[in-house]
Amino acid sequence: MNVLISVSDKTGILEFAQALHALGIKLLSTGGTAKLLADAGLPVTEVADHTGFPEMLDGRVKTLHPKVHGGLLARRDLPEHMAALKAHDIATIDLLVVNLYPFEATVAKPGCSLEDAIENIDIGGPAMVRSAAKNWKDVGVLTDASQYPGVLAELKADGKLTDTTKFALSVAAFNRISQYDGAISDYLSSIQPDGSHSQFPAQTNGRFIKLQDLRYGENSHQGAALYRDLYPAPGSLVMSRQLQGKELSYNNIADADAAWECVKSFNEPACVIVKHANPCGVAVASDALEAYSKAFKTDPTSAFGGIIALNCPLDERAAREISKQFVEVLMAPSFTPEALEVFKTKVNLRILQIDLPPGGDTPWKQGRNAIDIKRVGSGLLMQTADNHELAPADLKVVSKLHPTPAQLQDLLFAWKVAKYVKSNAIVFCKDGMTMGVGAGQMSRLDSARIASIKAGHAHLSLTGTAVASDAFFPFRDGLDVVVDAGASSVIQPGGSMRDQEVIDAADERGVVMVLSGVRHFRH
Repeated sequence: MNVLISVSDKTGILEFAQALHALGIKLLSTGGTAKLLADAGLPVTEVADHTGFPEMLDGRVKTLHPKVHGGLLARRDLPEHMAALKAHDIATIDLLVVNLYPFEATVAKPGCSLEDAIENIDIGGPAMVRSAAKNWKDVGVLTDASQYPGVLAELKADGKLTDTTKFALSVAAFNRISQYDGAISDYLSSIQPDGSHSQFPAQTNGRFIKLQDLRYGENSHQGAALYRDLYPAPGSLVMSRQLQGKELSYNNIADADAAWECVKSFNEPACVIVKHANPCGVAVASDALEAYSKAFKTDPTSAFGGIIALNCPLDERAAREISKQFVEVLMAPSFTPEALEVFKTKVNLRILQIDLPPGGDTPWKQGRNAIDIKRVGSGLLMQTADNHELAPADLKVVSKLHPTPAQLQDLLFAWKVAKYVKSNAIVFCKDGMTMGVGAGQMSRLDSARIASIKAGHAHLSLTGTAVASDAFFPFRDGLDVVVDAGASSVIQPGGSMRDQEVIDAADERGVVMVLSGVRHFRH
């Protein structure tokens, strides 16, 4: 058996080659890899010696030769193929170990030039991988160091690879080539005539890895599956580990993502309860129990069967309180053993642990998408993600009254929550918790009325609350509704032709009004 090894990333390759040699497999290699193996005392043949043709053009041409591709592509079950190999003195290559030039890592570096990018486009590597993967029945092809242990174990046990293993390696190889070519296409398609890079390339090549089939889609007659980005960010939902519970459905994932993205926006201990993609309760507090208790008070009715996310460790005290309610999905960065013991009787409860990524004062921010994508008929809508964060210095006070420190804190909290509520969104808040949420209505007036009605159902007083509107008030009537309900301060983007009319109404009603300068539509 012959193996050709040509790797850019040399992680684990020496140990793997040593093990292959111990099994009697002959080693063939290129350039730096061959030197590494030879320096370790392994008997290795350089590709240039194998082909009788030297590397040329600064290494751009070294494996593009019939003695390489003939050895990879020849079908062992066809006598005419084997006769051709014999006639031209071409040995079969039974195992190929290749990983590609680091194009993705190169273009990810700040200041990468087009010249550097081009020089890191691998030619010979993908060509060999495709040849080996096409001829998978006769050739095993490895494209990642993670594959070495499994392949080695099988070779040691049986002296060969099974067809099942070789086919799986072939699929992985073609997937890797697809990912590599997609990255090249994305990068080159983003280059503008002036040399700058567009966030929206002329062609986009989605590269996603299937994680699991889901219980069903939005409805039980629909199938569904969950995929993750090829390079997922730490702290994102797709990096979660399910600790218990039944299979997840499409809606579970969609609502869990809404809850997780919202709770990540807070640095202090926070709890978010989501129902049908909208937060129905959000609160910050000193610990998980207090945050959950406050969030639950906002809308206990909607919280039934909801999705709960916490951005802090969940302990036994919080677990006992949460276990009193029917919950579909529960998420946190960690759970104490005592907390998990509490939930053991809730066998259907889906518990997801999403590890907190290391580093920084706000590590949650690392898990945010840079681009949002929405499917439309035969196409995609793409936009930069709404990752805008409002600072107190960004606010413009337009009313005669100025916010007190407590009001300012409530306004910023309300604004943060409104960003995650479907438009039109009206959110009443006070003392670090939501008091009423109006979501997804065609009329902003109706959203305001619904928010106050829900507060009444929860027996919460809206007196002295702060209100956030995700977009401007087109008329004063929306402001009047929230003030009539008890609001004493309002935050809104501004930008309406009738801004002054609304500001005058705020002064007339004796409430604080501040403008954010940005809106947070969420469709």
